[in-house]
Amino acid sequence: MFSPDERAALIVQIRSWFDDNLDQELGQFQAEFLLDFFTDKVGVFYYNQGLLDARGLFETKVELIGESIMELEKQTPFFR
Repeated sequence: MFSPDERAALIVQIRSWFDDNLDQELGQFQAEFLLDFFTDKVGVFYYNQGLLDARGLFETKVELIGESIMELEKQTPFFR
């Protein structure tokens, strides 16, 4: 899921957060385990929310396109 560089950067951030906020040193293995846990168990919630957000944005854009198309319509003696 994450590239090796991304994974390494996330692990550094996890270790730093634990040190800064909990005054607790977290080992490399512990940080990797924690990253894997949150990726597997919590990540799906963020993923699903991202899909819902993308869908909402898409629907809004489609509605705007539909309105723009209707604005281009020429008047005729026939109504639809």
